[in-house]
Amino acid sequence: MTATEEIQGHQERCQPYLLRLRMLAHSEGELAPTAAEVGQATSAIVAEARAASRAALADVHSGYPGAGTFLRVRLDRLARVAEEALSAAREGDTAGLRRRLHRFEAVTSAIWAAQDAVCGPVSSAGAHAGSESPMQAQSRQPSPGPAIEGRDRSA
Repeated sequence: MTATEEIQGHQERCQPYLLRLRMLAHSEGELAPTAAEVGQATSAIVAEARAASRAALADVHSGYPGAGTFLRVRLDRLARVAEEALSAAREGDTAGLRRRLHRFEAVTSAIWAAQDAVCGPVSSAGAHAGSESPMQAQSRQPSPGPAIEGRDRSA
């Protein structure tokens, strides 16, 4: 197994947890998520990100001497945002929790991009398909543009 495949495996194992956090962030009028739910999901994602970073660093070529610091700073940021989300859940701050969960998702996506930068691009174009929010995925889709009367747009 290559380092890129190992990193991709860690990222894929995060998907159920990220999905759960998205559901918690978007649940309105329902019961507030428990700190245990938030803590379990964020801890699992941080652990997978750490393992993926170790795999990326094991594959680093000597031409990238600052890779360890580069990834450590991002991992520290991810852990800090996870702790902030957990604190908001403990305090029952639903609005603050939503903001922090959205931030956690963004920082998670950023650490994956950093790992790819250190190790090289992931071999498949869809490797991060689950890492972006639905809004981000929609914004990348080309707009069909205005219809021009009497013109076949497929030509």
